[in-house]
Amino acid sequence: MAPNFRQLVHRPLLSREHPLDPETAASRISAYVYGNILLLTVLIPLTSPEEHSFQGVVIVVGTAVSTFVAHAFAESVGETVRTGTSLSRLARLSRLRDSVPVLSAAVAPAVLLAIGWAGLLDPSIGQIAAEVTVIARIASTNFVVGRLRGEKPTRETFLGSLVLSVVAIVVVAIKVLLTH
Repeated sequence: MAPNFRQLVHRPLLSREHPLDPETAASRISAYVYGNILLLTVLIPLTSPEEHSFQGVVIVVGTAVSTFVAHAFAESVGETVRTGTSLSRLARLSRLRDSVPVLSAAVAPAVLLAIGWAGLLDPSIGQIAAEVTVIARIASTNFVVGRLRGEKPTRETFLGSLVLSVVAIVVVAIKVLLTH
């Protein structure tokens, strides 16, 4: 049975008593990966002193918010095409919820950059810490997928995470080389 609006909004975000259905899990992991990769591609080229200030925080938050909106919109359009009908209010809210991992990718980096901007931490160290945080999130993708499926982590989960972090770094390097 599909959750009603109240259940959708008030259920715990971190509870995984029952695994998500495959379509919802796929949508959320897509948002998780996409948000992390985009945030890392934004963080890597921040090199000037101005970008180690408030401007860097705005760039990170702006990227996350715009990507969140774009991802939710794209998921909604895709769902409309798959079902052949317009989405209900509940379905649109569900697409927004499925896109939240894009926003969560920006929280730690934005906070670390803001701490650097405020002078509580050297701004370049704040940026490096933000980048390492996002790489760690990318590396944890296998753990997140397992959690969404209701599976326990294994040694293969850990090894796969290491491979994912290397792949993510290569993808980001290619993106930076081609676009910056």
